[in-house]
Amino acid sequence: QVRVVESGGGLVQAGGSLVLSCAASGTILRINGMNWYRQAPGKQRELVAGTTSGGSPNYADSVKGRFTIARDNAKNTAYLQMNSLKPEDTAVYYCNARLGTTWYGGQGTQVTVSS
Repeated sequence: QVRVVESGGGLVQAGGSLVLSCAASGTILRINGMNWYRQAPGKQRELVAGTTSGGSPNYADSVKGRFTIARDNAKNTAYLQMNSLKPEDTAVYYCNARLGTTWYGGQGTQVTVSS
């Protein structure tokens, strides 16, 4: 069984920064990929950033240059550094971790950016 837990969300003013963490635990041999998604009220869930083992990270156009995804493989943890936050970044942020062909997801963490 694999558990994924997101943390680090909160309330921040526009222009501010937050760092989200995504920790995977349980029976883990290798994490092949970790992605961050977000879902704002009334909107579809969108991929924000993703990383695979040995590959370059990818980002949604809306966050390029502002968000950075990083992984600590020793800790089975991914981070999302979010800078220059905008009110439109307000959403619940979710993390998914891929082990083999199976994706595991967490409950999400709320990010609210005030104008």
